[in-house]
Amino acid sequence: MSTQRFTSASSPTATRRRSPGGISRGFTLVEVLVAMMIMAILAVMAWQGVDGIVRARDASQVRLEQTLRLNTVLAQWEQDLMSVQETPAVPGLTFDGATVRMTRRAERGLQVVTWPLQPAPEGITGGGTWLRWAGPAVATSNELQEMWMRTQQFQGVEVGQLRTLKGITQWQVYCYWGSWSNCQSTGDVATPAAAASGASAPRDQQARQSLPSGVRLVLEFAGPTLNGSLSKDVALGP
Repeated sequence: MSTQRFTSASSPTATRRRSPGGISRGFTLVEVLVAMMIMAILAVMAWQGVDGIVRARDASQVRLEQTLRLNTVLAQWEQDLMSVQETPAVPGLTFDGATVRMTRRAERGLQVVTWPLQPAPEGITGGGTWLRWAGPAVATSNELQEMWMRTQQFQGVEVGQLRTLKGITQWQVYCYWGSWSNCQSTGDVATPAAAASGASAPRDQQARQSLPSGVRLVLEFAGPTLNGSLSKDVALGP
């Protein structure tokens, strides 16, 4: 009599697939291809998820850095304005539509500071670059006048020019003389001390526009991270 063998479920041979004839076989080529396709799809989906997380992290990091830089630049702008000093030799603050020039107090005298907006090169989109230049501190009127005249010939490539912000399409500066108006407008005229006492004022102390009590900066951005309009009001120091 023939006997038939049975293998227990725990036997290693139990995991083998058997054909109807009892011969064990592996996976077919179609089954292997289907399994590989499924694993490939899962790998692509996982990679897309990781790539999306990395891109979002990088974008957030860039935006954070731009925001910190913007805050630093505006803090410097405010510090410059709050240190503006009127002198008989040169104006304390002027704006010609392209450049803000100011005379500010420094540790060892007075210095001339400029904030020009450098337009983007022709054919290049994305806005211009806001620059800042600060001259050395001087102690005499002649040196101060010479430095002031020098800034009127700047081309935007001078040594010491700092590229503060990019992507600015346009800007405007307003001054407060009882009400807000364009700083290029005529404000109150400051009377020299000599003229106020009845004497004739020296040539370099002729009446000029008085300092405003406040300055408003309006910047228009069109960059990938900074866009829209920004307004900053600063009260001038005593």
